Amino acid sequence: MSPDVDTDVSEHEAVEALERLGLSNYGARVFVALQRLGVATAKQIHEETDVPRSQVYGAAEELLDLGLVELQQSTPKRYRPVGLDTARRQLAERMKREADRAFSFLEAQREARIERETRDDVWTIHGREPVHNRVEELARQATDSILFAAPSPAFVPPDLPATLQSRIAAGASARVLSEDADVRAIFADVEGVEVAEAIDPPMDHPGRVLIVDDRVVLLSATPPGEGADETAIWSADTAMAEILARVIENSIDSFLNGSFGEE
Repeated sequence: MSPDVDTDVSEHEAVEALERLGLSNYGARVFVALQRLGVATAKQIHEETDVPRSQVYGAAEELLDLGLVELQQSTPKRYRPVGLDTARRQLAERMKREADRAFSFLEAQREARIERETRDDVWTIHGREPVHNRVEELARQATDSILFAAPSPAFVPPDLPATLQSRIAAGASARVLSEDADVRAIFADVEGVEVAEAIDPPMDHPGRVLIVDDRVVLLSATPPGEGADETAIWSADTAMAEILARVIENSIDSFLNGSFGEE
């Protein structure tokens, strides 16, 4: 038995736990009773649990559908629980299926929300982690090109190298610009990413730049002072995003020490 298993659990608590795993109250009570009885008829289960006899059949059918009991076609019918390892696996797989269904729906809603967001003008984000998350989300949408600039590794989302790799594999191009050698080193082994050294930061205060498909722009800055938090603005599919992307792209050459990929 696992040392993490709580053996001091009442029957009521066990029933409640099984309900949280998706069983009905009657189904949970019948399943618990069958662990004591082993093999039993509906009458015996009713006497053991006080579940109304008329409801025992429905609870047993529920357990049959979940693969938690076996049925003997005798007169009267007799029920036997499957092994606990099998029951645990069946319930875990059911929970995973239900989670997959729910999160598939939620992902579709999230994608629809992101699509709606891009039709708005400008969004503001505060905090390093929220900006990390937004950079990742926007980069994952790239189909044509990505330009990313950062002044230090702290401004590079942990999953961004892998995201750039996946977008390159899908046919997009990716460029990274930084005056910091450590930032450039993060992307040095990512096949297909063009890396260039900036001779001067493009902003007075440290911050990052992301341009996706020349239609999405994110700019951030961290004001001077201890404990100052990063703030970013981003825009997509708007006139402002198009203008900012054009201005930044046109000014890139003035920040470069050589060309992309020439380190």
